[in-house]
Amino acid sequence: MSKLHLVFGGRVADPRTLDFNDLETIDIVGVFADYASAEKAWRGAAQRTVDDAEMKYVVVHLHRLLEPDPELVRGG
Repeated sequence: MSKLHLVFGGRVADPRTLDFNDLETIDIVGVFADYASAEKAWRGAAQRTVDDAEMKYVVVHLHRLLEPDPELVRGG
């Protein structure tokens, strides 16, 4: 399976959380086939907004969300 990674960001209420203020304005940077590419994109996006404490970008490991639940595979 491909190791897909999603990079996105947006304005958060508290920079210590992932509580995005407005999901309509989320900035989708892209989907990447490997972590190194995703991290490079994340760094670029985060660097562009480094002076804005309310902006936060994250890398989501999509491949982990696509892996089957072991409990379901075994008949859990």
